[in-house]
Amino acid sequence: MTLPNQLSFLRIFLSPVFLFLFLSENQLYKELSIVVFLLAVFTDWYDGWHARKFGLESKLGIFIDPLADKLLTSAAFIGFYIKGFMPGWMVIIIVARDLIITMLRSYHEIKGITMKTSFIAKTKTFIQMSYIFLIVLLIGIQTYSESEAVKTSINDFLFSGINFSLMLIVTALTLITGITYFFEKNAGKTE
Repeated sequence: MTLPNQLSFLRIFLSPVFLFLFLSENQLYKELSIVVFLLAVFTDWYDGWHARKFGLESKLGIFIDPLADKLLTSAAFIGFYIKGFMPGWMVIIIVARDLIITMLRSYHEIKGITMKTSFIAKTKTFIQMSYIFLIVLLIGIQTYSESEAVKTSINDFLFSGINFSLMLIVTALTLITGITYFFEKNAGKTE
């Protein structure tokens, strides 16, 4: 198995580890969740770069890399819902879209059609990962900080209209990239 595929499998493994650490009441675990998330994001960047640079792109990699991304982002959004600051309907849209697209990708793979990830789908993943990192970082700071003012400010942001708007943008972009899949004439252009 190539290094890029190993890194994708590592990211799949790190997804539930991240969720466990993120949801823990232990301060150290919450801080470690940031490190685990960053490590997972780094593997996402590095496996793609390594595969392209050394010509190691494979059918397995084309399938497993976006699957690993979906598992990581889904784990984070489920964690946000459990923490109480992301509405369940948004999580359902994001996770359902990712499950449906993954099943369709699998179906196409069985039919011998390889679906490469589109630019808009990669952009969606980048925006999701950036948003997740922001929230995980804020919760890490909130957990670590001894200042009640900082804790309150972060809590206010998490439940604010601004954060809701950011979540809405992420959800809408996720939904739009899922819908565009069905209207693409060439199935190989979407995620």
